[in-house]
Amino acid sequence: MGRNPDHEKKDVMTNQEKAKLIAPWVNPAERITVDFKDVTGLNAEVFGCTENVVYLLFQEAFPHMKEQITIPLRAVQIGEDHGHYTRDPDAPPQWRLRLRVNQNRPEGF
Repeated sequence: MGRNPDHEKKDVMTNQEKAKLIAPWVNPAERITVDFKDVTGLNAEVFGCTENVVYLLFQEAFPHMKEQITIPLRAVQIGEDHGHYTRDPDAPPQWRLRLRVNQNRPEGF
């Protein structure tokens, strides 16, 4: 079987490379998709990113309530969500960012 070079590149991506891809998504008007091991397809807002962690806000069931989660970049794989586009009508459409987190959803979330 042949290897998929794109898949291999994503698996060996450094934290700096991940942070560089996440940084443009620090925008309260945009959403990303987050997949944990035990639950997938969650909508989140990125409100910050360093070379070590990404800060996410998840919408709760009650209006105006959001859950803040900090995730280490070492536990994240970067991809695209081919089911959703960006929201900004003035920017060219692009696929939404997808973060795959190699851990279960945090307790109490």
